[in-house]
Amino acid sequence: MWVYEKKLQYPVRVSKCDPHMAKLLMEQYGGADGELAAALRYLNQRYTIPDKIIGLLNDIATEEFSHLEMIATMIYKLTKDATIEQLELAGLDAHYAAHDRALFYNNAAGVPFTATYIQAKGDPIADLYEDIAAEEKARATYQWLIDLTDDVDLQDSLKFLREREIVHSLRFREAVEILKDDRETKKIF
Repeated sequence: MWVYEKKLQYPVRVSKCDPHMAKLLMEQYGGADGELAAALRYLNQRYTIPDKIIGLLNDIATEEFSHLEMIATMIYKLTKDATIEQLELAGLDAHYAAHDRALFYNNAAGVPFTATYIQAKGDPIADLYEDIAAEEKARATYQWLIDLTDDVDLQDSLKFLREREIVHSLRFREAVEILKDDRETKKIF
């Protein structure tokens, strides 16, 4: 299904070591509205969505995995040169105690990822509205992360991710309209 290209979808640069920002970025790594939850949600929903929308869910899920890779790269770069004291000051001491510097799917508060983040109703319109909401929540989170850093290099990558969430939301909105038209004209589902 996938062909892996050994490059990020968009360059990730950071200008300084910042373990606190890395901790905040974990929200998009393993949080309820993060990239992993989105990718898994869309891949799961594709099995109960009309054929004409399956490709859209596959495409966006695939892109969400590339966003997950970007977030992982950001977290790694922000912490790779951090001292134990810096990690502790950033509130990452419990993470360090359990995982050293390895990434682990949890949110910014340290709560582990759970499958309860992955929503699927089985009704195509309901699922697409859930997807729109997920993209809008991710967009908002990216904006708040942008606001929380003064690292212009990091802001650049976060702005790219924020803009992609907007595009995904628009694509899902288009899919809703397509399915609503089909529902009215063909009386499907």
